[in-house]
Amino acid sequence: MSRIFSMTFASVYPHYVNKVERKGRTRAELDEVIEWLTGFDEAALARQIEAETTFEEFFAQAELHPHAEKITGVVCGVRVEEIEDPLMRQIRYLDKLVDELARGKAMEKVLRS
Repeated sequence: MSRIFSMTFASVYPHYVNKVERKGRTRAELDEVIEWLTGFDEAALARQIEAETTFEEFFAQAELHPHAEKITGVVCGVRVEEIEDPLMRQIRYLDKLVDELARGKAMEKVLRS
């Protein structure tokens, strides 16, 4: 089991916020991306953060978007679509979306519209 599975989403979320804000994007845009991927609206996301759920619990409760499989590319030197472990793939989906948002990609492209 990877160490990240037991990390809390709340401990990583501020890093996501910092990353996108440094690049001129907003927390609201980040939350929109997270909602698209997981189905967690603002209130549900706040509950996840407050409860300090682990990534394993976070994605177990999430309803992944049907188009999440369209998320492809490289994160940390690994092709997302080639990751065999389903939980690790989901975590990397989120990482990839955050990266795309921070790089300035148009929201409709990030959300695979």
